[in-house]
Amino acid sequence: MRSDVGQVWLVGAGPGDPGLLTIAAARALERADVVVHDDLVSTEVLALARPGVEYIPVGKRGGLPSAKQSDIVELLIRRALAGDRVVRLKGGDPFIFGRGAEEAAALTAAGIPWEAVPGVSSGTAGPAYAGIPLTHRDFSSSVLFVTAHESDDRRRAPIDWNSVATAAETIVVFMGARRLREVARSLIAGGRGPETPVAVIRWATTPDQETYTGTLEDFATGSASDRAALRIDPPAIAVVGDVVRLRQEMRWFTDVEWTFGPLRTTGAFASGATTRPSEPVSPDLR
Repeated sequence: MRSDVGQVWLVGAGPGDPGLLTIAAARALERADVVVHDDLVSTEVLALARPGVEYIPVGKRGGLPSAKQSDIVELLIRRALAGDRVVRLKGGDPFIFGRGAEEAAALTAAGIPWEAVPGVSSGTAGPAYAGIPLTHRDFSSSVLFVTAHESDDRRRAPIDWNSVATAAETIVVFMGARRLREVARSLIAGGRGPETPVAVIRWATTPDQETYTGTLEDFATGSASDRAALRIDPPAIAVVGDVVRLRQEMRWFTDVEWTFGPLRTTGAFASGATTRPSEPVSPDLR
């Protein structure tokens, strides 16, 4: 390997709140000559890079013009071969539905040294900011992460939603904003109860966070007016399972809420004490 070859860091920027960025990620940004970043990375996080750094946006947004993955990989290799220290900055965690593994494999094949810097995933942080624990001794001892968006050129069988439906007590669905009705129907068809609570969290951990609640049946069969009112666009993450009921008692972060109707309370906290935002929640969506 040439001694003048640079290095690539595959860095998770976290879900949106810049306070959730790790120390390791901040240190990588301070060393970078080039920051190749996703569209959803906040300006506050980008500002942590050293003065004079070169920023290259390569964001991917559903339905909008996006950089090709092959072009992103070629860019990383080319800049590292030129001797640059490159941070590939991704929302959430680079190895949780972030294509970080594909980039790592390409860098290895090209002889480029690289390191992974894990990030806080929206799959855990989003529910936490919505007042929803993914596990609870009384309600859930298992969690499953699944994506609703698969590659057309995948080299494996498609997701078996019948298996997913009952594989875990809590299911976290990534990249499903535009397929909520289809996902809900698939889970019900696979044996998940239609009364199972669902929360969809949009712009998780940011001041613009929105949380939509209902049941699988609501999202699968809601009226045309309900579906029109929802209009949930990415980025969003969905949580399916009884732990969603705990939001009524554990909610601490002020967000905008839309609901099909109140979920049955759990009485999970013996003291009866609750934590709620000090500001009223508006039912209106932007």
